[in-house]
Amino acid sequence: MSPTVRRPALIVLTALLFGGAIILPACSGTTATTQAVTEPGRGLTAFQSDDELRTFLQRVRAREEMRVYDVQEGAPTASPPPMMQAEPSAYGAADAAAAPESESITNNQEAGVDEGGIVKNWRDYLVVLRRGRLFTISLASGSMRPVATINAFPPGVSGQDDWYDEMLIAGDRVIVIGYSYARGGTEVNRFRIAADGQLTFEDAWHLKSNDYYSSRNYASRLIGNRLVYYTPLYVGWRGEDPLDALPGVRKWGADGSTAAFRRITDARRVFIAPSIKGREDASIDALHSVIDCDLTAAELDCQATAVLGPSSRNFYVSANAVYLSVSDYGGGQDARPAPSYVYRLPFAREDTPSAIGTRGVPIDQFSFREDAAANRLDILVRAEGRGDAMWGPEQGEGTNLALLQLPLSAFGDGSSEAETGMYRRVPALGANAYNMQNRFVGAYLLYGAGGSGYGAGEREGGIVAVPVAGGEARRLPLPHGVERIEALGRDALAIGNMGEGLGFTAIHLGGDRPAIGERYVQRAAAQGESRSHGFFYRPDRNSPDGASGTIGLPVMRSVEPAHSRFFGSAAAMLFLRRDNRAFTPAGELDARPGDVTDDGCQASCVDWYGNARPIFLGDRVFALLGYELVEGSLRNGRIGEIGRVNFAPRIAARKPD
Repeated sequence: MSPTVRRPALIVLTALLFGGAIILPACSGTTATTQAVTEPGRGLTAFQSDDELRTFLQRVRAREEMRVYDVQEGAPTASPPPMMQAEPSAYGAADAAAAPESESITNNQEAGVDEGGIVKNWRDYLVVLRRGRLFTISLASGSMRPVATINAFPPGVSGQDDWYDEMLIAGDRVIVIGYSYARGGTEVNRFRIAADGQLTFEDAWHLKSNDYYSSRNYASRLIGNRLVYYTPLYVGWRGEDPLDALPGVRKWGADGSTAAFRRITDARRVFIAPSIKGREDASIDALHSVIDCDLTAAELDCQATAVLGPSSRNFYVSANAVYLSVSDYGGGQDARPAPSYVYRLPFAREDTPSAIGTRGVPIDQFSFREDAAANRLDILVRAEGRGDAMWGPEQGEGTNLALLQLPLSAFGDGSSEAETGMYRRVPALGANAYNMQNRFVGAYLLYGAGGSGYGAGEREGGIVAVPVAGGEARRLPLPHGVERIEALGRDALAIGNMGEGLGFTAIHLGGDRPAIGERYVQRAAAQGESRSHGFFYRPDRNSPDGASGTIGLPVMRSVEPAHSRFFGSAAAMLFLRRDNRAFTPAGELDARPGDVTDDGCQASCVDWYGNARPIFLGDRVFALLGYELVEGSLRNGRIGEIGRVNFAPRIAARKPD
């Protein structure tokens, strides 16, 4: 398979496995109750032996192979339960983490939960992952000096058909997460970083997995020195022994040899909700695995917990647990059990996972928030969705939405379903809700929709603000679509395309009710990066509520076709100042496409995770733009370039034929 078609190639699998609508229950009222489900079990029941699990999976494999054959032959699927009546749209006017080596420069969803990214800070260095290579850049003594370059994959192998997307740093180890079609499964490649910034390859490990790619979510998290990693494993289509699908790890030998996969779980850590296990019409085509590895161990020490269920999934990592929502798109008539389940997988290895039946599908990881003080999980769900994989979050309608509020005490053995009173209807966006965005900010849930890029999506839109604790939801009109929602101190920021450029609108959340705040339009521009890591807001030191600070966001500019493969769509970094809740343009730091040379790319030659990031370190401000690191100085509210460095690898000139 060619590397350039790796992500789109899975659309066929997505269409086959992730289709269908999920139905929300009929519910009434505008406030949520938090009563627990009647007598939930203490937790999920695991399989008791490998033989029991093997027999069960053999039966599932035979059934699923027949089901896939029937779908391919065009057999009709059963009709779903009745749709919940949409709410009228007449609303009011519109383990303890280890101390980090360095300051965080990643726009993480949860404090203390780092996410795999393309640039990290380690002491006086930036470490950059780009196009199959790792780079270190020294920032010591006010400098910007490229130091080291190394392939992100093991020595002696080709990086073709491999994709290296996410990087984490634990102690003096740089961890690269990638997916290899050539060698199979997920790679966890470990490198050592020395005090002088030099990089050395340490070892490589393979985890059994299918492709983890999501257009929004990140597969890896770092909590202290523990790698928390999610992967799907599809079951029933290959292997003589169905237990071959269980999570496993193997070491990549220095000579290119590989040992056999060593299982990192057994039947007693594989769980299934009883209401799924006992149904002949249930979709059981994936083993959803959460893998926990100690990155500081000399030999990578990993354990896995897995749940069986349908393929469509969304997952979210809090500081306490992994939450996984899986959705069933097939099955029987009105009397069938809940078509979705939310699993809670605690980090403590001795704790038992738990689950509850639900209705509806989250949009992405930002649809979740664990409220530890209230012992509750809040989730925005919609009736139709396609899960995290590929470009699933961008698809689905916004006509049937609910805020699901699950007390943690409601999670049990998976035999019960969330009560109707736990769902709270929220305003619809309409059928044209492509690229729907959502975010919990402070005491509110916010959501909206819009297109992406010049002239795409809704030129005018709106954002809905729902008070999580109860009360009236408000629809706030915007002159642009909603392509991004971010926290802005105690307020929020909506960013989206409009006819004249890229619009920025603050949503003030500190008063009695949410209200539209300051606005800014960047003319003739569009977002150059859609992933959450592309944005960063740093409040000023004397502004704890975030009323004043600096915003950085990559923007799209015209780039010559010969250079576009190196820069993608982000060729400039836009900076905005927010001073006492008023926006003023701070200027841009631009890339220099004319300085681009061939990098001799061997692996991961498409920037699926983007290539531009705003970076705030101490009193310094940088823009990562492809292979350029540009430093700027903010004075009197304006940014000016004070230096740049190109860290592209030096490729020896080819000899003439």
